Amino acid sequence: MNLPLVDLAAAGPTPARRRVLARRVRLLVAATITYNVVEAVVAITAGSIASSTALIGFGLDSVIEVSSAAAVAWQFAGRDPEAREKVALRIIAVSFFALAAYVTVESVRALVGGAEAEHSGIGLVLAALSLAIMPVLSYAQRRAGRELGSRSAVADSKQTLLCTYLSAVLLVGLGLNSLFGWSWADPVAALVIAAVAVKEGREAWRGDACCTVAAPLADTGAGGDGCGCQPGCSCCAGTGRGPAAGAGRGAREGG
Repeated sequence: MNLPLVDLAAAGPTPARRRVLARRVRLLVAATITYNVVEAVVAITAGSIASSTALIGFGLDSVIEVSSAAAVAWQFAGRDPEAREKVALRIIAVSFFALAAYVTVESVRALVGGAEAEHSGIGLVLAALSLAIMPVLSYAQRRAGRELGSRSAVADSKQTLLCTYLSAVLLVGLGLNSLFGWSWADPVAALVIAAVAVKEGREAWRGDACCTVAAPLADTGAGGDGCGCQPGCSCCAGTGRGPAAGAGRGAREGG
């Protein structure tokens, strides 16, 4: 996911505008959590019925997305958001690693054991809906977060966008299985989800060490990378930081 931050004006938004943006971020986070809870329940249930590892993995990823969005909501509810970020990063990272381990084991078992996933019309509809809804939520939150100067809000919007990519992978896997009877497509799609989860987990785990923001987002001095990251850490542009990786101590709700 390559969604570079855009440098903010030095003055930043006015206090009144910041309150509007913070409220908007909270509403978008609430909408993301609500949708992902429904998505997780439907995906895991449908995946269990159809013996679809990809669908179950997609549902578990939705659970992690809820935890990521909840971490941002928790952070914005506190008086010192930066102090809460390290714990949230580690929880999200461990969740991704657990998801990757589970999906990998189940996918290998399905491929080696010859287990075949059944057609899932519910899964196809869910993947298509997520493919349409998630980019809209991601864009709205990223736009508000960038204007507000909250790296955690922007990072969480990237996590929401991740669901779009996984929805496409899931849709292809389920579609190939349903149309052509290619049962191997389901566990292969699940392995793609697992690989993405490992990448996101690693970036979340490293986020607090690399992207330690000590200045406003627009500050490009002191050898930083233009996003406020430490020298040598290209945390924003072109690295595709994960769920809260770009957020390392960088949320600035209050300026």
